[in-house]
Amino acid sequence: MTGGTTPSGARTEQEASAWVRDMFGRVAHRYDLANHLLSCNLDRYWRARAVARAGEVLDRPEARVLDICCGTGDLLLALESRRRAPVYGSDFCHPMLVAAAHKISRRRSQARLFESDALALPLADASLDLISAAFGFRNLANYRAGLREFRRVLRPGGMAAILEFSQPPNRVFGAAYKFYSRRILPLIGGALSGARDAYTYLPESVRKFPTAEELACEMLDAGFHDVRFELFTGGIVALHLARTQAVSTQQSALSGTPGGGKLRADS
Repeated sequence: MTGGTTPSGARTEQEASAWVRDMFGRVAHRYDLANHLLSCNLDRYWRARAVARAGEVLDRPEARVLDICCGTGDLLLALESRRRAPVYGSDFCHPMLVAAAHKISRRRSQARLFESDALALPLADASLDLISAAFGFRNLANYRAGLREFRRVLRPGGMAAILEFSQPPNRVFGAAYKFYSRRILPLIGGALSGARDAYTYLPESVRKFPTAEELACEMLDAGFHDVRFELFTGGIVALHLARTQAVSTQQSALSGTPGGGKLRADS
């Protein structure tokens, strides 16, 4: 598994993180329009499926839920629509949070935002029941550190949900999607946002990102259990779900070791 996102010209994790923050700041004003247009509105469907799959946790009134890399707040608001309690959202790109705050205000949402790096969340250990990331995990400067941070802030039995672009397993469909993402997407995305480099980065970041199977294995290695993933739209998007190990009363006083989980690919 590669260490993390590698934008052109970035030589260190700090440079990669700074580039990603600046890039998202430049496209924030047209981010929603570009997402919906470039995905033919399928992004709404993908988020809806993620919310449905996390419903077991979301339906618990006492559950604490955080959407990291929340961007303009689309998944955040979709998660909240399933609940009667506030959902938290965080991002390290201030212009994205400003856009999310405007959207939350317009919809009279009770969602709460804070600015932070997903690799160093200002949260106590074992403080969340669900942590989610939609199309943001791929942009982390260190994927393994991100998974460790997920696990750190989740309570025993908590759930991690990662919705992310992936690589279609079908060669014919994969070739067509590759042509679209490398030739068409940068033209349209660049015209809409005025930042073509951002939409050139997108397909490159997907190409370098681990496959669904590889990411699932990394989640197991990070100490998650019951790891499973589901492919959407011919495999261009994957939803990974995983749990932290529940601790029984008898085991609570004992120290455990991570790993030993189960991997499952859902059809």
